[in-house]
Amino acid sequence: MTYRVFVDGQEGTTGLRIHEYLAARADIEVLKIDADKRKDPAERALLLNAADVAFLCLPDVASREAAFMVNNSRTCLIDASTAHRTAPGWAFGLPELARGQRGAIQASKRISNPGCHASAFILAVRPLVDAGLLPRDAAVSATSITGYSGGGKSMIAEYEQQPLPAHLQAPRPYALGLKHKHLPEMAAHTGLATPPVFMPIVGSFYKGLAVSVPLHLSQLKAGTTPEQVQAALAAHYEGERFISVKPLREGEAGAFDGQACNDTNRVDIFVFASDTQVLLLARLDNLGKGASGAAVQSMNVHLGLDESLGLV
Repeated sequence: MTYRVFVDGQEGTTGLRIHEYLAARADIEVLKIDADKRKDPAERALLLNAADVAFLCLPDVASREAAFMVNNSRTCLIDASTAHRTAPGWAFGLPELARGQRGAIQASKRISNPGCHASAFILAVRPLVDAGLLPRDAAVSATSITGYSGGGKSMIAEYEQQPLPAHLQAPRPYALGLKHKHLPEMAAHTGLATPPVFMPIVGSFYKGLAVSVPLHLSQLKAGTTPEQVQAALAAHYEGERFISVKPLREGEAGAFDGQACNDTNRVDIFVFASDTQVLLLARLDNLGKGASGAAVQSMNVHLGLDESLGLV
């Protein structure tokens, strides 16, 4: 069977990468809009309603507008913006989130694609909340370092200047107003009562992302050991194709490579520990499992196909 797919916002970073994933698929017919009609509401509405699956790779306001353009009960929307990540009626597009999440994605015609930072944070934290090791009212912080492709075309152009300006050569913390757009989903989909104190950092490399979550053992359920933290993560993701939980303290003697999952849909989760603290580290490709790969994975789940089809 061939499925008709439309990418609304096909010229953006996420849209272009989705097209790359779909290009090799014999089961997908990609519907394309003429360049001069990309902002024509009538033409967009026509293609949105003709598609079995439509990816919304748009700013939030435009994604909400696109959702209202769909007037049939058949088209499945997968929204890569932040517009619907905590909205009622939208399934969160993270199949590994919890038992039953794949069923929710398959049944829904409205799927919100997770943010890149949020995906890594949620995948590291949610299992500990579900296992009762991390209280829902815990005060949590997180730091994420990411490649500049996460900032879209304008940031890519900024970082690809030659020569690279000195102020861009060192990592740069941002979102210092503590209101990053991923915060609502980071709380809602971990089960935490409040969002983390979150500091993202952009570096002068193209892609790759690593989120670190430091915890005192005293914050966890009384008597919790680092071994139990690692075991809870391993149990939660047992059998998952794209999630790999590493042995406790694996690689602690060396420097951490935040780009080791690039060009894959994989997430690696690590637990480092001392006698009193644990450090969770989750890495992924911010353009893969952090964006376009996750969207294609959700499409596969929704259509009842092999979840890993077209992904590595």
